[in-house]
Amino acid sequence: MSIQVRHIHKSFGAFTALGDVSLDFPTGELTALLGPSGCGKTTLLRIIAGLETADRGQVLLDGADASDTHVREREVGFVFQHYALFRHMTVFDNVAFGLRVKPRKQRPPEPEIKRKVHELLQLVQLDWLADRYPPQLSGGQRQRIALARALAVEPRVLLLDEPFGALDEVTRADMQQLLLRLVAEQGTAAVLITHDIDEALLVSDRILLLGDHPARVIGEWRLDLAQPRTEAIEALGTLRIEILQTLRRASRPHPSPSAAEPAHVPARSPSLAP
Repeated sequence: MSIQVRHIHKSFGAFTALGDVSLDFPTGELTALLGPSGCGKTTLLRIIAGLETADRGQVLLDGADASDTHVREREVGFVFQHYALFRHMTVFDNVAFGLRVKPRKQRPPEPEIKRKVHELLQLVQLDWLADRYPPQLSGGQRQRIALARALAVEPRVLLLDEPFGALDEVTRADMQQLLLRLVAEQGTAAVLITHDIDEALLVSDRILLLGDHPARVIGEWRLDLAQPRTEAIEALGTLRIEILQTLRRASRPHPSPSAAEPAHVPARSPSLAP
């Protein structure tokens, strides 16, 4: 499913988070969104998902206007920065949640739900933790469960808001490779918010840099790499410098966002140091 946003405006009181933003996210492509904290990246994803309503503009899914479509009917999977797992539910029930709350006519029978959940837990290599609760898991394990839960509803759009920022380097690399494989296998349109240029270079087909207030696209780079990403990173040094320089120019002082548009501080991003 392709995503198009057309002339999106969104304000929180006197603060304009998004002003006349129009972007395309094709099917089967992973787009990384970079930009200074508070520039509207998360707000844009929440509007696409239906978790926020734009003041003006349209969200088109496969060319059809979905601006007024309920979040449950948009076929969107959302992986949050801080997992957003239900602490009182087991790992199994967390992953099954999206399937069990579908409208009755669309809800799979319970045996089918159990089969699918176990398949997803095997996919993220955590089927042995099905009966545990989120507080009993490590950060990396919780993030894998959050990804499995997003995939359970077979989303045609996958949105990820800094999903790997709090993970250690080894777990983060594993999750990045898993994300690459899932996007390739499922052919979804995927949008990843990250503060890490190297991560964007490693996993994305295209990088968009948002800046200014209200937000607008101030840089776009397409990655067409014949060799595996991990082998191509060194060859992307010039591109990395160009992106970093553009980002630094965009990171000039600006009014603080309201509480409705929370600031996002990279947990570990030496690549973005001023």
